[in-house]
Amino acid sequence: MGWLFLGIAGLFEVLSVSLLKLSDGMTKKIYVVGTAISFGLSLTVLTFALQHIPVSIGYGVWTGIGAAGSVLAGMFIFGEAHDYRKYLLVVGIVISIAGLKFFG
Repeated sequence: MGWLFLGIAGLFEVLSVSLLKLSDGMTKKIYVVGTAISFGLSLTVLTFALQHIPVSIGYGVWTGIGAAGSVLAGMFIFGEAHDYRKYLLVVGIVISIAGLKFFG
């Protein structure tokens, strides 16, 4: 159950960063509120995950999901440049996350 919570927390982290981008420098209040709620949910669900997963692994995986997801959201949602190097680096993050799960 901890890994499910960790995945959900990571998805809320990506949502939070995406809403932060949409807030346009925190000037669009609906997105600011959404960002705050999403960050709160992300941390809350992360707390549940860390009851079952060691913090050294859980936090690393959570930040990895957030980092990889944010890069992909930037490219596919916000129109940032698609570059094969970005894809390679995201693959590196995913391999690192899998390694933490496998060796943890």
